Amino acid sequence: MKIMDYFMIITNILKIRKKILIAQNRGSRSHKNVELLAVSKTRPFTSIQKAMEAGQISFAENRVPEAIEKAAALPAAIDWHFIGHLQKNKIRKILPVCGTLHSIDTLELAQQINRIAGEEDLFPKIYLEVNIAEDDAKFGFSAEGIRRDFDALLALDRLKILGLMTIPKFTANPEDSRKHFAALRELGQSLSAQFSTPLDGLSMGMSNDYEIAIEEGATVIRVGSEIFGPREQAK
Repeated sequence: MKIMDYFMIITNILKIRKKILIAQNRGSRSHKNVELLAVSKTRPFTSIQKAMEAGQISFAENRVPEAIEKAAALPAAIDWHFIGHLQKNKIRKILPVCGTLHSIDTLELAQQINRIAGEEDLFPKIYLEVNIAEDDAKFGFSAEGIRRDFDALLALDRLKILGLMTIPKFTANPEDSRKHFAALRELGQSLSAQFSTPLDGLSMGMSNDYEIAIEEGATVIRVGSEIFGPREQAK
């Protein structure tokens, strides 16, 4: 990696942290602590190591083989998250690697994870993915479906449900995502009240719209290209 690229990654992380603070000050619904999740999919080991030099510890992958390879080669201090669509036949492989799964999109998948976690003596943390924008191209519970299945989800004793996650359709104007972020926040609040359980986590917002997401209550933002540069530069 070029020296210029090293400098870019550190500078970008510092800029994002500043933007997080500014967005928190703008948004009345912002949380005091917003976790920056560096989306490192397709990025080389050297880029991740440089991000760590800027104090970044939480990283996200969306493919199981790549997550396993990186976790084995990079420092154990990294907190790995999985954000991709998880196939049932990959559950046993990913659970020992990623302690947090952001894309649990059906009750059946959650039940399978719970069963395997019991066999492996693990207690994974999860976010329930909601297709809040009702986008046919996206996975996730519907708002009605997650409410219907929520009692069954709470009964899964190996899973710690941190909150909800969503990926709105990409648009050139980040403001277009605001209504979806607000809807996810309101759904989380409604579920929390109805089922008498804390559901504070909101994993929402990416490189193009994370500032809007923070204003609407995001607790975790998933940022890749704004840290590491355009995807075309990735190896």
